[in-house]
Amino acid sequence: MGQKVNPIGFRVAVNRNWRSMWYASKKDFPVFLYEDAMIRKFIKKKLEGAAVSKVTIERASNRVRVNIHTARPGVVIGRKASELDKLKDEIRALTSKEREVLIDVKEIKNPELDAQLVAENIALQIERRISFRRAMKKTVQTTMDMGADGIRVRCSGRLGGAEIARTEETRQGRVPLHTLRANIDYGFAEAMTVAGKIGIKVWICRKDEAPVQA
Repeated sequence: MGQKVNPIGFRVAVNRNWRSMWYASKKDFPVFLYEDAMIRKFIKKKLEGAAVSKVTIERASNRVRVNIHTARPGVVIGRKASELDKLKDEIRALTSKEREVLIDVKEIKNPELDAQLVAENIALQIERRISFRRAMKKTVQTTMDMGADGIRVRCSGRLGGAEIARTEETRQGRVPLHTLRANIDYGFAEAMTVAGKIGIKVWICRKDEAPVQA
């Protein structure tokens, strides 16, 4: 039996960090967990066109620090940081006891090497009725040209509006999923087509980072 595991969760504490960094008592834990989920959902929906890859949340006493990793920081910040202030107020309303909210916008220098952004880009192309094979091929080529060690893309669903769901996959280079020290990035997105949802999974193997000296 092939047991699937999320490549990012699999590498947490090896070469990946948690996306929520805080400690809570038994009483506060479910509240904080729910708040984190709501904050992420809200940011993803509000900043749909801002190419947001991930949102990391840190908590300390009455403060919530939200780090938004995006390829388009200008869209998130807005003119004279007007959008950022508005976003801060909206996130504060989602937290219980109206905690102090700090927002850090972190720019992603190479969006072509970010698996989540690559998956969302393919989903967008499929929604615009571009052939899924063409979208996959073009993406693989672009990512490899940007210096990735390997990439694997899998699309599942009613591809091309077919009557039956199927899975298509394309890959190039090396993607060693079992090698824990391999710098594997994983992303998942859904394309809402007329025929139904199409799921896109992307695995990218980036160049190995230098080992940390003990």
